[in-house]
Amino acid sequence: MTFTSLEFIAFCIVVAAIYFAAPSKSQKYILLVASLFFYYQFGIIALLLMLLSAAIGFAGGLIIDSLNRSVTKKIVLTVIIFLELLILVGLKYFANITSEWGLVIPIGLSFYTLSIIGYCFDVYRSDCAAEKNPFLFLLFVTYFPHILQGPIPRFESLRVQFDDEYKLKRKFSYERVAFGAQLMLWGYIKKLIIADRIAIFVDSVYGNTAIVSGTILFVTALLYLFQLYMDFSGCVDIALGFSEILGISLIQNFRQPYLATSINDYWRRWHISLSSWFRDYVYIPLGGNRKGKVRRWLNVIIVFALSGVWHGVGISFLIWGIIHAVYQVLGAALMPLRKVLRKLFGFKEESFSLRLIQTLNTFILLTFAYIFFRESDYYCAWNDIGMIFNDVRPWELFDGTLYEYGVSAAEFQVLNAFICIAIAVDVMHEKNIAIRKFISEQSIIIRWIVYLLAIASIILFGVYGEGYDASNFIYMNF
Repeated sequence: MTFTSLEFIAFCIVVAAIYFAAPSKSQKYILLVASLFFYYQFGIIALLLMLLSAAIGFAGGLIIDSLNRSVTKKIVLTVIIFLELLILVGLKYFANITSEWGLVIPIGLSFYTLSIIGYCFDVYRSDCAAEKNPFLFLLFVTYFPHILQGPIPRFESLRVQFDDEYKLKRKFSYERVAFGAQLMLWGYIKKLIIADRIAIFVDSVYGNTAIVSGTILFVTALLYLFQLYMDFSGCVDIALGFSEILGISLIQNFRQPYLATSINDYWRRWHISLSSWFRDYVYIPLGGNRKGKVRRWLNVIIVFALSGVWHGVGISFLIWGIIHAVYQVLGAALMPLRKVLRKLFGFKEESFSLRLIQTLNTFILLTFAYIFFRESDYYCAWNDIGMIFNDVRPWELFDGTLYEYGVSAAEFQVLNAFICIAIAVDVMHEKNIAIRKFISEQSIIIRWIVYLLAIASIILFGVYGEGYDASNFIYMNF
């Protein structure tokens, strides 16, 4: 049962109906049962492994909270982190061995592991008290809207919302249901119309890299960035939307990342919950930017190398992470030169032209970095980059070659139209235009025209059919 299945939609309707009909004191337990049932659909072994991780985190938090000596607390925290990472590494990085034991890699393993480690860190630093209710802690770990792909929650932010004193905000609200449903619809549009249509083209090209031109590879690399964004943010929008219906707020995970003006700015906008996790629990404990430039740059390299390893097995992911670190280190080191060049060419710091150049430059840098993210073999990634520069055939953009990889000319027109819509939406959000609020202020006729058009678009233009598997959200693999 995945987010794009009819079973999930039916599941959400049933859960919401029971949730709103139940007394406020029972709501968190209804969500716990629903979350455990939801995760059980991915296998009993996956569920048991998640419960094991949760038990370690719960017990660890209580032990840390009961100790007085900081040295002893640090030892316990280290043991907890070791055990949690042992499960993560043992399952994720030695999948061949675990498969012989009949084990599987649990969906959302990396996400809930980081949530549990973050909680134990917060208890250690006295940022939150250890939770004494095992059911409430288990709900924090298993809460089904975020369990598959995040966002990675902080314990205190969810605990407050599960508390009985928060009950008034969890009562049924038509306006909140409408807002949440709008966000879910937008998530389905991004996933089913844009991301999955791009996936057909990208998979086809990367399955034939030996015979495609550098121009086609470059177009594919550009489109992959949109696929990744629409796929991941689409899933998160579905999660945030349904959670909003229930009256529970999850943190925003994206803030128009492809409008970033630098790689550093990009990581303040992309997968925000992961970026902030690495900042708070790795970068700052390493010393952050408090120990001089060289140490700061070293810390950045360590953080992004770990981020690459977190994303997956193989040298390609490590290279992807280090590339992002190098981008940031070079960006900081060359800042004085860049300021001189801006002044020399007459660019004002806040001008539209400078921002456009910075945004396009950042997008191109991301395009090449994410080739290593998409290719499973780093040698193939280097070869792709070489082909892009050495085998340029611009005429293939116009002679029909572009349409030989599973997506017809008409399909490309649909794709281009919805990518433009997605870009327009991000631009409006960047300008603080509240689109959902604007829709809610229209008459009921206009509102329902918008809703029905969105539903019709998903039905008419969504990618379905033989061989299609809508369960394949990219970040579910991480």
